[in-house]
Amino acid sequence: MRAALEAILLVVDEPVAEMQLAQIVEQATERVAAMLEDISARYTAAGHGFDLRRAAGGWRLYTRPEYAPYVERFVLDGQSVRLTQAALETLAVVAYKQPVTRSRISAIRGVNCDGVMRTLVTRGLIEECGTEGETGAFLYRTTALFLEKLGLNSVDQLPPLAPFLPDDVEEVLDASG
Repeated sequence: MRAALEAILLVVDEPVAEMQLAQIVEQATERVAAMLEDISARYTAAGHGFDLRRAAGGWRLYTRPEYAPYVERFVLDGQSVRLTQAALETLAVVAYKQPVTRSRISAIRGVNCDGVMRTLVTRGLIEECGTEGETGAFLYRTTALFLEKLGLNSVDQLPPLAPFLPDDVEEVLDASG
């Protein structure tokens, strides 16, 4: 079962749920979950350059953070497709305030964010998730791809913002929205 799970995890392009892996290898979900935890611990103990981690509700192999400079150099090799500062700021607002409307994001950032929002939706990092009751404006949230790219299992794992904010932030946010 260990080898079968490793083989599957080598070819996935997004995190795979324990239940799905259990169906594929025809084993109990609990047994597969325990095996995944064991595989992850073994990779860590052996000092591999990769890690098996739980992210976005499933499991996937990731490179270890300490090897990021080498991986980035290999993958990017001069063709950087990074997010702009505006896109990063907008993505941060969505991540921490979701579900949130475009107008609220624009108010928080102090600039129109329509173009940046289109870019983030196109890249699959945010998505529409309904409408606001009062105004009918579309609400946006981050996607599973966002969680996967950050190696998080949920937005609850985002670091707290409080240490980076001014003391009167609530007054500022209330005034802007």
